[in-house]
Parts: sequence; structure tokens; C-alpha cells
Amino acid sequence: MIDPLSLGALSSVQNLLMQLVESLPARDCSRRFDDELPSAAWLLGRAVYLELHLLRGGIMSDHDLASRVQHLFADAEPTATIDAQLPPQDHMLNWASEIFDQHLTWLANPGQLPPHPWLDQSWLVWHLAQRLGVVYEQMLAGMTARSAHRERGEFRVGNVLTPQLPCDDSCRIEQGHYRIGAREGAVMPNEQPAQVVELNAYRINRRPVNNAEYLAFISDGGYRDDAWWDDDGIAWRAGQRAQAPWQWRRDAQGDWFEIGVNGAMDLHAQAPVTGLSAYEARAFAAWAAARGDGLSGAVPQHEYQWEVAARLGELHETGRSWEWCANSFHTYPAYEQPAEPALEPCAGDDTRIMLRGGCLHSQPSIRRSTFRYCAAPSRRTLFAGLRLVMPPGKAAWE
Repeated sequence: MIDPLSLGALSSVQNLLMQLVESLPARDCSRRFDDELPSAAWLLGRAVYLELHLLRGGIMSDHDLASRVQHLFADAEPTATIDAQLPPQDHMLNWASEIFDQHLTWLANPGQLPPHPWLDQSWLVWHLAQRLGVVYEQMLAGMTARSAHRERGEFRVGNVLTPQLPCDDSCRIEQGHYRIGAREGAVMPNEQPAQVVELNAYRINRRPVNNAEYLAFISDGGYRDDAWWDDDGIAWRAGQRAQAPWQWRRDAQGDWFEIGVNGAMDLHAQAPVTGLSAYEARAFAAWAAARGDGLSGAVPQHEYQWEVAARLGELHETGRSWEWCANSFHTYPAYEQPAEPALEPCAGDDTRIMLRGGCLHSQPSIRRSTFRYCAAPSRRTLFAGLRLVMPPGKAAWE
């Protein structure tokens, strides 16, 4: 028996994807608005393909439909030429609706699917809900890029964002042995097996870096000063000509605002900054470390530091922005590679950097302390910011 909650989670994200594609004019459905982001039509097709490949192929050994579209949707990083091969919007929507509805019907009715370990505790249904949730975030990023493309310079900032130097609002995590990872449940393979790790003492800021603090970095010439950037970051910055977070713009008076899914809006000073690459996160941390005021030695967190602090209830404002970590992707000791490679999005790619926490657009099934997300360090379209960690300093009893 499939858990009704898992069916609800999968159905909900399917509907969200369909609604976003339906909301677009047909001319924009297969159009890219940022080089990092596939078109909305491709993302919908990718979601359908994941279900075809894992549910029909993995559970029913029926690979026919998945094989027909494999050349379009199997690669998680498609080329721009793929978009030109996609069918019209109405065809995409009808195809996706038919597949989604059929899969939900099979899952909701016992006996429609053969027994399979992936269906135990509704594991595959939860897995698909999470994978489609990540696709949904990508689609929203594409909608944001579309809004930026349509911005004509008419927006005027109402509440002007002013810079604010970052400060130390950290808590201290003592040296010790801590559990990370997940023991069981509807989790990704790379969250397992649960581990006990030894961490040195550290301080971690209770809240992520906010917009006003990031503006202080910009205003202090942070994008022009190579001192804050590592070699890869300098090369990236030169190629991108970056001067601010991905979705930030300036009005006619020179005041900063941001582009959201629905268009231009004021930047809120205390909201976590988003739209950063890992290079920008590292540069901000280096700049903040030089400011002193308790931030000496500041760096982006290691993912273990984030998870431990989150488990201890020490972090505020988690789930408002993905948070870049200092480390690249790796599997845990005694990790078991899934027999089906498509079940592990980050497998074997240690060039990708870890992110934790989720963002405002993340689905509930993703919002947990053990969820691991990875991306190329150059990616700016992830609704991602950062949180600082510092050396521990003296303990209260010292």
C-alpha cells in the first residue's frame, strides 16, 4: 500500500510543474532565458522522463516510452540545441498530463504494480517527489530569468537598501563526535549510511548572510578587489563580468532591487542574500574575515558543520536560501552505490560543491537536515547564499 502522503507530495509537485508551463506564452515555453537554465518545456520533459525511467522502467521493466525520449531528456545538463527539438507547448502538456495521471492511478491502486523493493514504505514515490521538487526550483529560476529579460528599467526602488557590515552572531559548537546522515526513510542514497564524525570546535553564525551585509561587500569594491577571490574565482568573475548577485539590478537612481519570479521588487535588508555562485560566497567570506569584529578567520561552512548545528537547533532562518558549503561532493564511508545510477544525481562528481538547507521554493519533502544538494561552483541560479563559520575562540569556562 502506497502512503497517501507520498502520493499527495508527488501529485502536488506534478501540478506545480504543469501550472508553470501552462502560464507561459507558447513562444517562451521552449526558450532559454539564461545560459545556465534549460527551458521550461525541457524541464517538464525531464520530470516526465524521470518517472518513465524509474517507475515504468525500474518497477515494470517497461522501457519503451523512456527510450523514445531518452535522447532529449536523459542528460541532466542538456545543450541549447535540444530545445529546438521539443514539441509545441500543448503537445508537451498533454503528454505530461497523460503520463502523470497514469502513474498516479497505478500507484494509488494496489495490485496495479508488481512487488518491488523500491515501493517498500513508498520509497520511490517519495524519491520522485523530491527529484521533481528540484526540477520545480530550476523552473522557477527560469521564470525569474524570464522576468529579468522583460525588465525595461521602469521599476523604482521604494525602500532603498543600505549597506550594513556583517557581524558575529555565532554560537559555539564544542569539539566532539556527532551523528550525520540518515539511518532510514525516504532519503537520497548519498545521505546514507549515517555516520559519526569528529569535529573540532567552531563558531557558526545563527543566520545566513543578508542582503544589507552583501551590499556592504559590493560597496567596498568587493567585486573589483582580487584580494578576496581565489584564482578560480578571479577567472570566473572576469568571464561573467559579475558585479552583484545574479538577480540584482539597479534603477535609474542607482539603487539596487531584485528580480523575482513575478518581476521587480525591493530588496529586504534582513532577507538572506541569494543568487550567488560558490566563488562569490568564498570572496564574501574572505572580505568579512578581514573586517574583524569577531569574524576573523571566517569561511563558508563545511556541510558537516551545518548539519550538526541544525540538528542541535542552533541555526535560524534555514530553508530561506540554499547555503554554499566549503567542501565538494563525496560519498560517506560504506556508501552503497544504487544499482540504478539515475537514483544518485551527484554520484562520482567531486567537482561539484555541496549546498545545504533548502530555499523558499523547496518542497517540504526536501526540507530536512540531512538532504545534500550539489552543483557546479559557477552556478548562480540556485537561490543560494552562504553562512559563515569562524574559529572557536575561548570556551565559556576558559
